[in-house]
Amino acid sequence: MAAAGTAGTGSPGTGTGTGSGGAPTVCLIVLGMAGSGKTTFVQRLTGHLHIKGCPPYLINLDPAVHEIPVPANIDIRDTVNYKEVMKQYGLGPNGGIVTALNLFATRFDQVMKFIEKRQQDCRYVLIDTPGQIEVFTWSASGTIITEALASTFATVIVYVMDTSRSTSPITFMSNMLYACSILYKTRLPFIVVMNKVDIVSHTFAVEWMTDFESFQDALNQETSFASNLTRSMSLVLDEFYSTLRVVGVSAVEGTGMDDFLGHVAEAVVEYDL
Repeated sequence: MAAAGTAGTGSPGTGTGTGSGGAPTVCLIVLGMAGSGKTTFVQRLTGHLHIKGCPPYLINLDPAVHEIPVPANIDIRDTVNYKEVMKQYGLGPNGGIVTALNLFATRFDQVMKFIEKRQQDCRYVLIDTPGQIEVFTWSASGTIITEALASTFATVIVYVMDTSRSTSPITFMSNMLYACSILYKTRLPFIVVMNKVDIVSHTFAVEWMTDFESFQDALNQETSFASNLTRSMSLVLDEFYSTLRVVGVSAVEGTGMDDFLGHVAEAVVEYDL
């Protein structure tokens, strides 16, 4: 683990990796709640980049997934057997995922070497994380992996949220609070991807983020204790919204991918500041 830990001692702004054409290599760490369409988004983005003649380098960090829709260049399942970890250490599902990630993190210096070898051919590195978002976000292994990448490459956090399940102002606020906590923990450029706009347009969410009164009007229709808490928290998050990059996409239909890449380009500039 010492090698991986040493790799993670850098800070944003020290990245030196360059991809094809001399452009900086960009690592996109894709996070999202279970069912948000995170892996489908990674699949669609991979296809979109292939069409643009810029195939990405794909890393799967979910040891419990049965199958992934696109072949990964590096797959944690090739290194760690999730079910054997559960059996050997007497763990449950979440404990098995955490331990599998911890074991993988001890070899992450090798992963860094693989990425560095391919950075001339692949500008984008896509990292798909476990569906149990807290397992990666708040674990030691998640921190080691994130900081190791950020110390060498321009690294951007991509938070995928299910727009169709965020039409309630309370649910929306819960998503935003989680996004805010991840932003301040990682201190990296951050993009919120509002997925499934083919089901529900994300315009209502953008309006809530830019128009305080509009969000309050929606909250007035709620009468629970949570609505009072949400009303108080919305004032706190106002500054968070002002600098947040938001893009609506449909992982199923492929809409919004070019807009997303535009936000990534802006995030890379922020990383280099």
